[in-house]
Amino acid sequence: MKIFWTILVIYLVIMNIAAMSMTIIDKRRAIRNRYYNRISERALLFTALFGGAPLMYLTMLSIRHKTKHKKFMITLPIIYLVCRPLLDNFIKVVITYFVSV
Repeated sequence: MKIFWTILVIYLVIMNIAAMSMTIIDKRRAIRNRYYNRISERALLFTALFGGAPLMYLTMLSIRHKTKHKKFMITLPIIYLVCRPLLDNFIKVVITYFVSV
């Protein structure tokens, strides 16, 4: 059971780092007018859906990327709020896991 939680922690960390990286890369490409090689909105939203919503939302706010798009400013917090109870339980389990080790 401990291996499951370890893998889940690693997965969420990787997804959040990927979401942050994709957001920053897309912002750089937007500034440099590389519209042909941008990261699609679909890819950004799927990354958020599969665990990267919290850090992606904070990154978008901090670098002011896609903040005028209602699709992102509404969808990302909703994804986070829907997944929030799962994350709360997950955090409790992780804390008890690391305290008991």
